[in-house]
Amino acid sequence: MKAMPVKTAKKAAAKKTAARRVATKAARPGKAVTGSPAPLSASERITQMIASLGDWRGERLAGIRKLIHEADPEVVEDWKWMGTPVWSHNGMYVLANPLKAKVKITFFHGARLPDPKKIFNAGLDGGKWRAIDLREGDKLDTTAFKALLRAAVDYNTTHSVPKSKGSRA
Repeated sequence: MKAMPVKTAKKAAAKKTAARRVATKAARPGKAVTGSPAPLSASERITQMIASLGDWRGERLAGIRKLIHEADPEVVEDWKWMGTPVWSHNGMYVLANPLKAKVKITFFHGARLPDPKKIFNAGLDGGKWRAIDLREGDKLDTTAFKALLRAAVDYNTTHSVPKSKGSRA
């Protein structure tokens, strides 16, 4: 194996030292590296996701979000799993995923919730989760949906539900 020329070795060492300084500054609590933007909040990320979709899925997700806030004014918005909007109240209770041909709304404890209007249409065989798949043009019974949201909040407040570790940023 050939040895590096002295000048090249010095340059490489200088680059490593500079990289270490930047990494050390970034790792110090309370010390931000100059020029790095503040992280977005979960609500800001959800708003950004809705805007970036730019089609019926964004409109649908915005409508779902509005209904969630109407049904549960104390809801906490979270951003989980590298890009999933999650809504919590005494624990996570619903998430929404805009997929290619649908928006999937999943209730964490859906199997335990009353669904007299039968709006759950996916995940019906599971023992815990239930979902609503909405494709372009599908109608959603907003009254029944809000009732499901309230039932999910009631379930979370009356049962021992694992609490979110919180990735609200």
